Amino acid sequence: MTIAQTPVSLRRPIDGRHRQMFVDGAWVDARSGRTMETRNPATGAVIATVPRSDRQDIELAVAAARKAFDGPWSRFKPYERQVLLLKIADLFEKHWEEISRSDTTDMGMPIVRTRANRNRVIGMLRYYAGMATSLHGETIENSLPGEIVSFTRKEPVGVVGAIIPWNAPTAASIWKIGPALATGCTVVLKPSEEAPLTPLLIADIMNEAGVPPGVVNIVTGTGAEAGAALAEHMGVDKIVFTGSTATGQSIVRASAGNLKRVSLELGGKSPVIVCADADLDRAVPVAAMSVFANSGQICIAGSRLFVERSIHDEFVERLAAHAKGLRIGDGIDPATEIGPLVSEKQLQRVASYLEAGTAEGATLVTGGTRLVEGALAAGNFVAPTVFAHVTDDMKIAREEIFGPVISALPFDTLDEAVERANNTPYGLAAGVFTRNVATAHQLSRKIRAGSVWVNTYHAIDPAVPFGGYKMSGYGREGGVEHLDEYLNTKGVFIKID
Repeated sequence: MTIAQTPVSLRRPIDGRHRQMFVDGAWVDARSGRTMETRNPATGAVIATVPRSDRQDIELAVAAARKAFDGPWSRFKPYERQVLLLKIADLFEKHWEEISRSDTTDMGMPIVRTRANRNRVIGMLRYYAGMATSLHGETIENSLPGEIVSFTRKEPVGVVGAIIPWNAPTAASIWKIGPALATGCTVVLKPSEEAPLTPLLIADIMNEAGVPPGVVNIVTGTGAEAGAALAEHMGVDKIVFTGSTATGQSIVRASAGNLKRVSLELGGKSPVIVCADADLDRAVPVAAMSVFANSGQICIAGSRLFVERSIHDEFVERLAAHAKGLRIGDGIDPATEIGPLVSEKQLQRVASYLEAGTAEGATLVTGGTRLVEGALAAGNFVAPTVFAHVTDDMKIAREEIFGPVISALPFDTLDEAVERANNTPYGLAAGVFTRNVATAHQLSRKIRAGSVWVNTYHAIDPAVPFGGYKMSGYGREGGVEHLDEYLNTKGVFIKID
């Protein structure tokens, strides 16, 4: 199939060349001179090298961010920050096709999905622009003797260290950078070593928009070297992280040095509950793509599928048929519905869970294999997989796989479904399918998760807060709560008599 030809003005062509990182308004290499490769997960080809930064590079980036925060950036008025964010949004709109292709080539998400993220990402930028002029404290009546006026001020927390994963580079970058710019903070962003190219393209766009030097810095490197140094740095006032629970725990420990603020959006093992009265024509494809989208590399993947027993067998059969019909291939082809896993390492991880599911007695209904035929041979492709006869104690039902694997589990009563759905250390998201409004309200109230979707999934809006319960993290992204994560509240008392 021919690829739809949308004119692309390539700012940073993906052609195997070396890319520098962005610090203090300049393109620079790591002080050590070390580099690392990034590969196209669909073909295995090296598409670029980038600097492999370490502690000394993080030191320079944090110093640049601090200088900008204390300097010219601190004098930007809310209106000026708003105008800047709107200009960035306009440039994102102008270059969206290149941004989409960058994400697809670097981490594998099908181009139809990266293109479809346009409204969400640009909507976030424009939402943050609107919020930039809406930040305010409040006047508070106190009970002190005499005439004393008391009020609060909302002030930017300072230098923000942002660490993002590979599975959605564009959206994750803007979810961190957008609120920082709106509130007057500065940022040092460390993208995943698996997908660093789009964040570097974003730095290019920020630079064109006129973001002052040091306000946004993009530093490439590994988590163990650059990420850990950023989390520990005494000059960082806040860390915002999206990734695994284990890494989140290490970041919390690292933050103790200066008790920096921390926001964490971590792993999940999200339940999807399908009631017998559900509209199966709607529920089957949505439940399938709650996991199979982005090859299961989604923190909110609805990988534990609880289906009421009376419809369980029919639902699993239809789910497997849907999985078998999905087109798998290089994400740059607009016909592709399922792309590759991001790396050979992630492929091996997912393969270990496929082996565990069979070994523990689950029934493999469809999938369960690496795909190596023809053009897929050089990539990291796994067939969309459905397991049945899964029990709650199996490894595939307990642990986050981050691959295209669904575990189907029957249930008999709603109370049972809720109890089992909540029986996990995670609490990021959940889905419910029912035609009964009372059931929808009951389950959305009882499920312990930060987001609950009824008769839909993956619905995320800039104005609605998103985040986790329990070991899925704390803090919120989206909504007014998101901006509060980047602000300090100062109490002020002025005696006027």
